[in-house]
Amino acid sequence: MAFQPFLPLVALLCSLVAPPSSAVPSLHPVVLVPGNTCSQLEARLTDEYEPPPASGCGVPRQGRGWFRLWDNFTALQEDLSLFRCYADQLRLVYDPPAGDYRNVPGVKTRVMAFGTTRSFGFNDPARKNVCMEGLVEALERVGYREGMNLFGAPYDFRHAPAAPGLASRAFSGFSSSLRLLVERASRRNGNKPVVLVTHSLGGLFATVFLDRTPLRWRRRYVKHLVMLCLGVGGSPLNMWPLASKPLASNPTSLQAAVLTYGNRSFASMFSLLPSPRVYGRTPLVITRDRNYSADDMPEFLAAAGFSGDEVARYRTRALPVTLSLRAPLVPMTAMNGVGVLTVDQLVFWDGNFSGKPQLVNGDGDGQINLVTVLALQRLVGADPDQPYFKSILIPNTTHKG
Repeated sequence: MAFQPFLPLVALLCSLVAPPSSAVPSLHPVVLVPGNTCSQLEARLTDEYEPPPASGCGVPRQGRGWFRLWDNFTALQEDLSLFRCYADQLRLVYDPPAGDYRNVPGVKTRVMAFGTTRSFGFNDPARKNVCMEGLVEALERVGYREGMNLFGAPYDFRHAPAAPGLASRAFSGFSSSLRLLVERASRRNGNKPVVLVTHSLGGLFATVFLDRTPLRWRRRYVKHLVMLCLGVGGSPLNMWPLASKPLASNPTSLQAAVLTYGNRSFASMFSLLPSPRVYGRTPLVITRDRNYSADDMPEFLAAAGFSGDEVARYRTRALPVTLSLRAPLVPMTAMNGVGVLTVDQLVFWDGNFSGKPQLVNGDGDGQINLVTVLALQRLVGADPDQPYFKSILIPNTTHKG
């Protein structure tokens, strides 16, 4: 029989939420937290917005209410030039007095349909199974219903958790909303605790959320954390889009804009960089003159054209979050693909980061390296206070599979 997408995950969830002897399954509520770029964003432009010179961006939209900013496949099909406008409007700027990131002046944004899974559906056919839309359909086939026992927690993927004591208004707002959603989902389902299911970057958001939530609350409201496609310690692959400043300033599509140009302004751009705790002195970027390891990340960022202030924000905002990741202290299952070529090292032999690197591959799911999955097993499995942990490796399965 051909492999059915989502079958291992759905079987796992069924085993968690309904006892095998139950004639009528009593499903525990599920809250889905999607991966990077899998939450849809809306925007509204005010008169304060100043589009790039000669771009034509913003003029038709100013004063006309909310519109789809990410990901607007239909509008881009009608006018491909819009992607430069959307890329500019997706940018973040750092506000030193506030100590936090914000939209460019004149751009207001919001996450679509928090609390539901509607934000996971994209009108781009190519993205249907990149995010959680197919998983939602699979869960509905086994009895889940939107708004009754199936919920979604989309987030603004441009932002990220910051080190304790530093401002991150977007992540704080997400955390408050997620806590209320979990409590509401539990009440709506006879006070049953909730199963959190995350994918990729959503796992980082969820684990930091849990770590900053009182243990008594976690034990009351979270039955199980199911974390898909994430280890601890980031990936060398994420160093590639940050390396190329020329590509970042001249994207060829909205996807490229988000992964390069946009990423250089996003607070989340540093969140999944390789962690010194996992990679240490292992060379990750190799040039003729010198190598860069996770321990050398500040030097790599400087060589890639980041300013001293930006490098300082990596040190003070993102790195402490990476280094402080720990067991969630609620029952947890991690599911990861293996057996797929995954970038272990990037070789820019002539030191020209604007070119395409030679890739040195190892094992993983195509994005998440096996070494970080093994680090997750050690981190969570070795914690004596972790009530339950299981790591499931699925052969020949990609990050999006």
